[in-house]
Amino acid sequence: MNTSPVNPAADLPHRLDPAGGCPHAANARLLAQGAVTPVVLPGEVRGMAVLGHDALKEFLAHPDVAKNAQHFTALQAGEIADGWPLKTFATVQGMTTADGADHRRLRSLMSKAFTARRVEELRPRIEQLTLRLLDGLESAATEDGVVDLRTHFALPLPMGVICELLGVDEAHQDRLHDLSNQIVATDIGPAEAMAANREMVETLTEVARARTAAPGDDLTSAMIAAREENGDRFSPHELIGTLMLTIIAGHETTLNLITNAVRALCTHRDQLDLVLSDKASWSDVVEETLRWDSPVSYFPFRYPTRDLTLDGTVIPQGTPVLAGYSAAGRDTRAHGPDAAHFDITRTGTSRHLSLGHGAHYCMGAPLARLESTTALEQLFTRFPDLDLAVPEPELPRHASFVGNSVQKLPVRLKG
Repeated sequence: MNTSPVNPAADLPHRLDPAGGCPHAANARLLAQGAVTPVVLPGEVRGMAVLGHDALKEFLAHPDVAKNAQHFTALQAGEIADGWPLKTFATVQGMTTADGADHRRLRSLMSKAFTARRVEELRPRIEQLTLRLLDGLESAATEDGVVDLRTHFALPLPMGVICELLGVDEAHQDRLHDLSNQIVATDIGPAEAMAANREMVETLTEVARARTAAPGDDLTSAMIAAREENGDRFSPHELIGTLMLTIIAGHETTLNLITNAVRALCTHRDQLDLVLSDKASWSDVVEETLRWDSPVSYFPFRYPTRDLTLDGTVIPQGTPVLAGYSAAGRDTRAHGPDAAHFDITRTGTSRHLSLGHGAHYCMGAPLARLESTTALEQLFTRFPDLDLAVPEPELPRHASFVGNSVQKLPVRLKG
């Protein structure tokens, strides 16, 4: 008699939409079936997603789960075509695809360059850049006072900060954002995906070459110079991979976080009133946004190094697994029956996993929090009546199931 656990979703793998869209309805349906579900990725690649908060927390820190694509069975068997839109996530060399001693080596090198002191030193620059962007919002608005807040505020703030931190010339910033968008897109064709990856590598190689020739007080120069006691350095591929990941993660996620927080506050004016009346903090807003509408929906990839049973479901060895951050944030088993409600007074909001967990916890979390709280406080202090210019459901969604946000955020600055 077979007494093994049965997952009702197992026979009906969830087909992830390459065009993205709002993930929450599908997440709720899948969570009702279980914390782990099979999925079909673009190109008919089979994978799994971990959706439940507790299961995801266990999975992210599990000793038998790897990040290195040498454990990706289908990739190693030659079954993944060049130009697969998610291939960069698997094959880029850097901290997010390293395990064990190699990961500790890269993280140690990075931490020497990306210190808490260096982040705190950015505070005056973040405040100054935020003020400058706010000054430009009214001039960028149309005659009826509408401006795309994502384009003119939520994007240039984190992009400007991360490029300044890395020592990337301002002339590269717009193109690097466009390339980042293409790399995280899941609806892109093979030729476009390969071209975007190639151009990103070429651009960052140029940046690294410039910083090698003329080092400055920036993160790229520090990474080039960084040494561990045994003399290890970033290899050329590791340096470019780390720069790529730092630029993408360092602005795309914060861009989505600021965008999602503004959307949440505009559609929950009672919550905005709590902050403006000092009954809650901007930090509360950021943490609840991270839980309620995570800037990353499904992050690729991790691979079990053996058949792994999680919440009663077997994840076969070598399967590409997505971390379902947007689903975990609204898991009623972890956050209560009102998990779908945006409530900045919620106790335990820091229990979200949107910045990761375990050895791969986001190294840029302090910077993302500093940028987001600064941006939101100054934005709503300057424009307390700011509101959406179109109904929230009509906002065009991100063309990706990795990033979770909208493409544009038209607002009226004065309501």
